[in-house]
This record gives sequence, structure tokens and C-alpha cells, in this order.
Amino acid sequence: MRPRNRYGVPRISLAKSVWCPPNFAPEFRGVNPDPTRFDGILVLHAPDADAVAGTLDSAANGTATVQPRTMVEARLDDGQRLLALNELFVGVRTHQSARYSLRFGNQVEHQCSSGLIVATGTGSTGWARSILGERQSNLIMPDAGSDELAFLVREAFPSITSGTELTEGLIRDSEKLVVVSEVSANGVVFGDGIEDDNLPFDWGSVLTVRPAANKLHLVVGAS
Repeated sequence: MRPRNRYGVPRISLAKSVWCPPNFAPEFRGVNPDPTRFDGILVLHAPDADAVAGTLDSAANGTATVQPRTMVEARLDDGQRLLALNELFVGVRTHQSARYSLRFGNQVEHQCSSGLIVATGTGSTGWARSILGERQSNLIMPDAGSDELAFLVREAFPSITSGTELTEGLIRDSEKLVVVSEVSANGVVFGDGIEDDNLPFDWGSVLTVRPAANKLHLVVGAS
């Protein structure tokens, strides 16, 4: 069974070792094994063998009904790249305090926080939802079909060297979020809760986060 995150959403992160051409659009068909336990955000299909077989046949011959889902891309200045469907985490492996410089548009802020996440519309019902609920934010998250991303800084700490103004926002169209590491050790970037498959993010690393050119196609039915 595919690993799940804390919200029962399947982890569909594309590992850093997977090369994806610009027109690569993976298809995903999710079967919900127990609708009484899982919300079925991505696992839309009932555990019925005949129905699943029909959906697979439709996908194979190109007649399935699909929903394109935006993924988030993280790229380091050394060329390493990672894609995720739900969200990226940027911070320290132990989730302790991370120091970095955050750049978004014309805004730049040095921060000390528990890390930050960048969520897609698909991921808006998971970790991002929990963060927004705790801080009672008015930020309107992108919906599942949106090309936008949302970034959320976790527990930013105010001090003479760190600020708390640039803690959330939407990344639209050609916009990007740039994070420059000031972490001495154990800095990581990982997707969809899969911490072991990460990009290193130690001192001086420059990370650029933007909507990925690749989209995942979620199979929602057979035509």
C-alpha cells in the first residue's frame, strides 16, 4: 500500500532522482479502501474490481475523464530538482529552528522559524489547512484546479535579526519564492511528507520554488 500522510492522503511525491520531461503528465487513479476512515480527496474510486478495471481501460485508451492538478517544483542552484503534489517543506530535518532569507517579489526578510511549507491546491486540505486553522489566517487557499501555490511560514520568531512580516502569500503564474539557507547543518527540502527523499539545504544553498510545468492528471471517471 502506498504510504499516506497524517491526513490519509496518498504520498505521490516525485523523487529527486526522477527526471521528468517538460510535457510529462503522469496519470493517477486512486482507490479508497475505506470511505468511513479516509476523506477520499485523491482516492475517488470505490474498491470495486469491475469499476476499477473499467477506469483503467479508459485511461489506457485515452478516453478517461481527468482533472489536471498543479504540482510544486523546488530547484536548487546546483540544478537538483524535486516535485511534489501536495506540499514542500523547507527547514531543518528535526523541525527545530531554521534560519534563512526569504525573497518574494520586492520583499526580502531574514527569518527564524520552524520552517515553511509551499502547498498546492491539492494540498490545501492537508498540512496547510492545519496551519491556517491554528493561526486563524484570512488567506484564501488555491482550489484543487488552480495553478497557484500558497506559502506558509511556521512559527516565525521576531528578533533583532529576524522578522515576521512575510509569513504567507500566494505564488501566481510566473512568480517564484526564493529561499537562501542560513542553516549550519541538517537543512532539508522534501515533498509530501517523505522526509527521507530530500534535497540538502545547508548554508548558502539557494532554493527557487514555483508552480511546476508538469501536471498530474487525476483520473476521475471513465468516458
